[in-house]
Amino acid sequence: MNAKKLTRNIVIAMVLGILVGWLCHEVAIDAAMAKDISEYFSLVTDIFLRLIKMVIAPLVFATLVSGLSSMSGSGAVGRIGLKAMVWFVTAAIISLSLGMFLANAFQPGAGLNMTVPVDSVKTGVEAAGFNLRTFVAHLVPTSIAEAMSKNEILQILIFSLFFGMGLAHIKSKGATTLFEMIDELANVMFKITDYVMQFAPLAVFTAIAASITVEGPGVLVSYGKLIGQFYLGLAILWALMFSVAYFFLGSRTRELGGLIKEPLLVAFATASSEAAYPKTMEALDKFGVKQRVSGFVLPLGYSFNLDGSMMYQAFAVLFIAQAFNIDLSFGQQVALLLVLMVTSKGMAGVARGSLVVVAATLPLFHLPEAGLLLIIGIDQFFDMGRTATNVVGNSLATAVIAKQEDDREARLGTT
Repeated sequence: MNAKKLTRNIVIAMVLGILVGWLCHEVAIDAAMAKDISEYFSLVTDIFLRLIKMVIAPLVFATLVSGLSSMSGSGAVGRIGLKAMVWFVTAAIISLSLGMFLANAFQPGAGLNMTVPVDSVKTGVEAAGFNLRTFVAHLVPTSIAEAMSKNEILQILIFSLFFGMGLAHIKSKGATTLFEMIDELANVMFKITDYVMQFAPLAVFTAIAASITVEGPGVLVSYGKLIGQFYLGLAILWALMFSVAYFFLGSRTRELGGLIKEPLLVAFATASSEAAYPKTMEALDKFGVKQRVSGFVLPLGYSFNLDGSMMYQAFAVLFIAQAFNIDLSFGQQVALLLVLMVTSKGMAGVARGSLVVVAATLPLFHLPEAGLLLIIGIDQFFDMGRTATNVVGNSLATAVIAKQEDDREARLGTT
């Protein structure tokens, strides 16, 4: 199935998912029955996501080791890593600031006049143990087999760094053969991804249908203003990101936008960055990004460059504060930005990561955790937008850094 046909089928699947989910919501006698129906839909989505996760670990390992082996000794690893982190930190500040600005401008929580509960309220979001120390300690794998079995991308990245640099410094026929095998492994995983992606429209259909079956189409109307304001913010963020990318990539920015359309739709419909990862790699490859760059920057971005998620966190915390009529001063909001800059770096790989970050941040500013109940029910619709934005941000970052590396090699006369 070619890219245009797959994209078209995914869009059709999204529309059908809404209609079928709406029908199932109306047919369901009560909430329990609606939940049972949605679980059958979710089964198909879960199988698809499992197939995608099956591909990710060997794909990350193969592309990263292959790239690092060719970069080792040139100083490229440190240089590319530094450029990536500068981009990620800058993007984080912009994303968080934009979320805070829009929350202050729109005042989405104003007028709700919620009462702070006397007793603690269980939200179902567990934030205990979520801190930077735990995140840093978790970076280093105790077993590569365990890291791969759990798809711990950062742990796989750390191991691959050592493996790739080690392989590059072994000058033997066996090392050359091993390098060629790893290079071919990446090609095999891309081909497997093509097979798995044939099921993407079905998975998209079931993901949307499951959500609408439980929540009903009315949730889009009831919370339409809040969701609309957040998506307007995402649109502004996209415009900023593409504008910066245009400065580096010129007219080719539009070409890149067309290539990432497919992984973008998959990420939006499934609310899973992992589902979009293999196709994002493939799109960047078609754009001309060398695998030694994409194989390094993209996995790094999955933990450190979550633009949509960070904008959502700032937006959500201020929404909750406004809903309970709790005023946060400018100084407190600056402190909030700095706190989210740190805590958000540990969200990758955490189930409902953005909600967990919000839950961990609320007590620091004496905001009621019960505020999470205002957004948990519609978090799926927020998650779809922020996940798609994360894919856009990482794609643009990788392409820009690759362009800078290409320009540097052209000046130095290297390849």
